[in-house]
Formats: sequence, structure tokens, C-alpha cells
Amino acid sequence: MNYTTQMDAARKGILTKEMAAVAEKEQMDATKLMQYVAKGQICIPCNKRHTSIEPNGIGSMLKTKINVNLGTSRDCKDLNVEMEKVNSAVAMGAEAIMDLSSFGDTRKFRKKLTSECRAMIGTVPIYDAVVYYHKPLKDITTAEWLDIVRMHAEDGVDFMTIHCGINKNTAQRFKNNKRLTNIVSRGGSIIFAWMEMTGKENPFYEHYDEILDICREYDVTMSLGDACRPGCIADASDISQIEELIALGELTKRAWEKDVQVMVEGPGHMPLDQIEANMKIQKTICHGAPFYVLGPLVTDVAPGYDHITAAIGGTIAATYGAAFLCYVTPAEHLRLPTLADVKEGIIASKIAAHAADVAKGIKGAKEWDYQMSKARKEVNWDKMFELCIDPEKARRYREESKPEKEDTCSMCGNFCAVKNMNRILDGEIVNIFEE
Repeated sequence: MNYTTQMDAARKGILTKEMAAVAEKEQMDATKLMQYVAKGQICIPCNKRHTSIEPNGIGSMLKTKINVNLGTSRDCKDLNVEMEKVNSAVAMGAEAIMDLSSFGDTRKFRKKLTSECRAMIGTVPIYDAVVYYHKPLKDITTAEWLDIVRMHAEDGVDFMTIHCGINKNTAQRFKNNKRLTNIVSRGGSIIFAWMEMTGKENPFYEHYDEILDICREYDVTMSLGDACRPGCIADASDISQIEELIALGELTKRAWEKDVQVMVEGPGHMPLDQIEANMKIQKTICHGAPFYVLGPLVTDVAPGYDHITAAIGGTIAATYGAAFLCYVTPAEHLRLPTLADVKEGIIASKIAAHAADVAKGIKGAKEWDYQMSKARKEVNWDKMFELCIDPEKARRYREESKPEKEDTCSMCGNFCAVKNMNRILDGEIVNIFEE
């Protein structure tokens, strides 16, 4: 029985090898998973041409996944360095790599990713069109914008961020309701500027059905871009953000009518007390489609530490319905991240994802913590390191401050509560100062 996309297969009752792999990984009944895919509540981004991929599912009822943004820029254009970041990110457990390259031979790098990388690969065609055509923004034609989408699909990209929610109506609403930080989405600002200079409708909105046809042909997942995501907590949950979200909800249904998988992008910067409500609003307006969030960053005052502000927001967001966290590095708002920055961002994002999975009761999440606690109780250092989110850092910290006795650490020494409780409960004598 033939099928075009994972959603099409699920609706026809076909269990694809990708669905079977995800079901096994998530410890979920395959028939149940197939039902979620059929309804659009789980997506499995998996371009037919990305043959090296290890399939992953994205949905609030699954383990929270993380995405790593990277790519070249005019100031940092070494493809080898970016590939090193890719390999490091995948080794640390990132399920997706988003190539945001904006300089150089972007297609060469993109095709290298889809031929070699086992993670899901995402792109933003708007960026690449500006690089590829190398001409004034206002001179890029509607046909050329769409041609870039097809090129990315042909190159094996699994999901694409398409900023189609900012049409003439939502753009006018934005202009009528002034913001503190305007539009901070790079793709959103580009297409808004193009619309203003040409007087034309957003080509990704106007020709949405053509884009869906391309996505259906290659089984590319639509990542509906949030051009109006808030760029500061003062703009959070404003009329521009909500107006665009309504448009994205309508576009979600249109994609599903063509069996195209969808996830919806979300904020952005947002005070902690607004995150839960935003997740519930999104799930309602977008009919339960997986929600993909950048952070949210819960304060604006921590440049250099925004991996922490994002991890705080990401934990709350994923607990209340977000399925996919875009990592944020300490370099956010400051520079292109280094390899060290990438690692810091991934670890913070993984902590957020796992904390949310524990809160949601995802199968296997609490077992990981149980095994770590058991190893601590037994003062089994090797097992603790094995279970760490970042084993290398944990081992290094212990090596840098070796205790006098192996069954303690340099913080407590013979005062170690764990060691002393084990001994006293075993009937031994505890005499801290004379040991």
C-alpha cells in the first residue's frame, strides 16, 4: 500500500519503519503512536532523501526533544568548525540540528548534513534565498522564494521554518500596535521588509498550497515560523503574537488536509507566570499540533547566561505542553556560539527537557533519577558518572579536587551524611574526627 507522508501512512493504517522505530524508542504502543501521527499530535520529521537519519518523534506525550541552531555567518564562515559543532551536538544527544547559515556555500554544507548526520535537519529557506540570489531583497521574486523551498526539500531537509503567518493582515496589526522591540525574528523581519518594499503579499502565505505540495512530495515537516514572537518580556502575549498564532492555527489545518506534518513555533521572551497559559492557548488554537519553543527566556537581563534563562522557561513550557525545545547558548544576543557555548546550551536544554519529562510522567524519566540516587546512596562514583547528563564535567570536577578518601568528596570528607548513614544503619560505629 503506497503512502506519501508519515501522516498519510498513519491515516491509512500503515505502520512505517520510522513509526516502529519511534514507538520502540519511546516505549509506546505502535498503534497508539500511529493514531497520534494521524491526528497531527505527533510528527516524525523524516525527508525521504535523508537516508542517514535516525527517526525521532515530536509530541507532548513523548520525551521532550531538543534542537541545536548553528551555521555560518559573514563573520564566522569556517564550515569545518560548524561541522565539529554538529558532531559534538549529536554525540551529546541533540535530536535535531537547524542550519541557519547566512554566508558562503550554504548548499554544500546543507547537503553534507543530510548525507552524513543522523539527527533531524531543519532550515529556514528565507535566509538562504538572500544568500543564494545575492541581490537586493526587494528584487527577489515570488517564484524565487518558492524555488528555494523546493531546493531545500530536494536536498533532504526534514523540517523547514516557513514564516507564512505574517501576512498583510497580521503585519498591519503589528504596525497598529507598537512594540518595545518590534520584530526580532530574523526570517520574520526579512519577509516583513520585503512586503513593505514591494507592496505584495507574503509569498509563503499567498502560495501556501504550492509549498504544501512540495512538502508532501518529500515528506518535509512544516515548522510554522513565529515572525511575531516576543523579543522581550514587555511584548509577551501581545496582540501581534496572538494574531499570528491564530493564522498559524488556520494554516495547520490546511497542511493536515494535504497530509503534511506540522509543528508550530512559539516564544520567545516571556515572564514565567505567562508560560503555562501560552502553552494551553497554543494547543487550543493549533489543534494539538506539536509546539516548538525558543526558550522561553524568562528575563531580559542575563546576556552571557541566557542558556539558564531559557532552561527555566523551557522546563515550564515543556511541562505544560511544548514538545520541542530550541536550545539557547550563553552567546545568545552576543555572538555566534563557539563549540564550548554549544555544549553549555545543549546541557542546559537537556536538563530542562528531562525535568519536564519527570514532571509529565514520561515513561522511563524518573527511572533515570532513581538509578542516580541509588548510585549516590552506594557512593558508587563510576556509576554516578555513567548516569550524568555531562559525565566529562562531573569526572573533571572530582579529579580537580581529589578527597583524602575515595568514599567521600572534598566538600564533606568524613562528615559525609551518605557514608555515615550507611555505616550507622549497618551497625557500625561512626567516629568522624578520629577516622
